[in-house]
Amino acid sequence: MTARSAPGRLLAVLAAFDHTHPALSLTDISRRAGLTLTTAHRLVSALTEWGALERDPSGVYHVGLRLWEVAALAPRGLALRQVALPFLEDLYEATHENVQLAVRDGSEVVYTEWLSGRSAVGVHIRVGARWPLHVTGVGLALLAHSDFELQETYCAGPLASYTAHTITDPVRLRRVLAEVRRAGVAVSSRQVTDDALSVAAPVRGPGGAVTAAVSVVVPHADAQVPVLAPAVRIAARGISRALGWQPE
Repeated sequence: MTARSAPGRLLAVLAAFDHTHPALSLTDISRRAGLTLTTAHRLVSALTEWGALERDPSGVYHVGLRLWEVAALAPRGLALRQVALPFLEDLYEATHENVQLAVRDGSEVVYTEWLSGRSAVGVHIRVGARWPLHVTGVGLALLAHSDFELQETYCAGPLASYTAHTITDPVRLRRVLAEVRRAGVAVSSRQVTDDALSVAAPVRGPGGAVTAAVSVVVPHADAQVPVLAPAVRIAARGISRALGWQPE
């Protein structure tokens, strides 16, 4: 095991938890964090005492509510969700399909809200889930409006592939991003699964910079992009105005 700073070891314990590992034993934490059992026990005890972790009667650890309380202070987290939710609900009522809100974190998109249609197409999304920017509608909307240097670095790859329709060619991705900026919406067709299509639009903050994106996900076979695009634009524009954006 390589030597790490105390903060690094503490963060490694928290990073041991993810959507596929929401509950871990002390041994699991030690292994996934790359720490000795003694060190893991000491750090887990401190995190549990503070409330970042919780231990159930069986001795298994889960992420604690204290972390949720801290995360709720993030301006792109709960605060954004509270502003956006009425507009997301309107979009859901207009489509009865999956509606999503997301932000960019580095080279990934992170979902901060998701309203699921009862009979809507199945999607591999949950609040807190992460996907590469180029494979989702919200990710394309966010990438298209990020700074040029980030776009070029991202397009240089590698570009992960999930289906035969996933964009893996940098030249094609640059063309798609240019079209997103021109049209005001992003369309991601069958990039994550073969049966889904998403239409997304950027959400702007007070200064006009794109801070989030909203999308609707529908079955590819029934997708009517010309009908969906205006509804998604309206939702994104409403959220932007509620955040303080004033169009010129």
